[in-house]
Amino acid sequence: MAQFALPKNSKIHTGQLVDASEGAKDSKVFKVYRYDPDTQDNPRWDKYKIDLSQCGPMVLDAIIYIKDKIDSTLTFRRSCREGICGSCSMNVDGTNTLACLKAIEDVKGEVQISPLPHMPVVKDLVPDVNHVYTQYASLEPWLKTSSPEPEKEHLQSADEAQVLNGSDGHGPAMCILCFCCSTSCPSYWWNSDKFLGPAVLLQAYRWIADTRDDATGERLDDLEDPFKLYRCHTIMNCTNTCPKGLNPAQAIAEIKKQMVARQG
Repeated sequence: MAQFALPKNSKIHTGQLVDASEGAKDSKVFKVYRYDPDTQDNPRWDKYKIDLSQCGPMVLDAIIYIKDKIDSTLTFRRSCREGICGSCSMNVDGTNTLACLKAIEDVKGEVQISPLPHMPVVKDLVPDVNHVYTQYASLEPWLKTSSPEPEKEHLQSADEAQVLNGSDGHGPAMCILCFCCSTSCPSYWWNSDKFLGPAVLLQAYRWIADTRDDATGERLDDLEDPFKLYRCHTIMNCTNTCPKGLNPAQAIAEIKKQMVARQG
């Protein structure tokens, strides 16, 4: 029987345990993935036990507290703290999410935190997103028009705008490019060099569906490829994990429908 093993430097070791709770009754252990490319050390799991009364209610609050008060070497991205920027996307308790929207009390037992899966790690909880942003840029994600410029602005009806925004505020224009969906998609894990993935395809649909854009045919032509679009197998991980409640799988299906419609 064939036996497989992880590459030597990818095996995660047990790291340090820091008890900074000072005996507090309301305490929690945070198990955090640590990796420093400047050393030859393997990744490790460090554990920090903290007094929850000393930080806010969200996982991001705990991470900030750990960095500020316990271990200043901990590295992660964050910005708005309001679920708007997408910077703090990571895997918490086995699910890709935004740390600023994930309540600590929702996790039973210790809180395990790691970077978004199946992406190169820059350091600790910071993934390398250069590749996905290059794919996003390939869409030319801006309004492309061939019609004469209007005197004021490009107008849309309320119904046309609702296609982008969603009647419940969960339309494709609400995507914040956190890439939780793409990094949860097995098809993207296997074919990320060619398959655009749910986040980028959701953005593609955002421009295809925009009635102010005159490049729909051009955009569909660009997606007419065995890999870019059609590697989606409707696994639905993308929709299930989106921290903003969006539906990338539906957007991909809408693109496929338009592909068929223009051929018929």
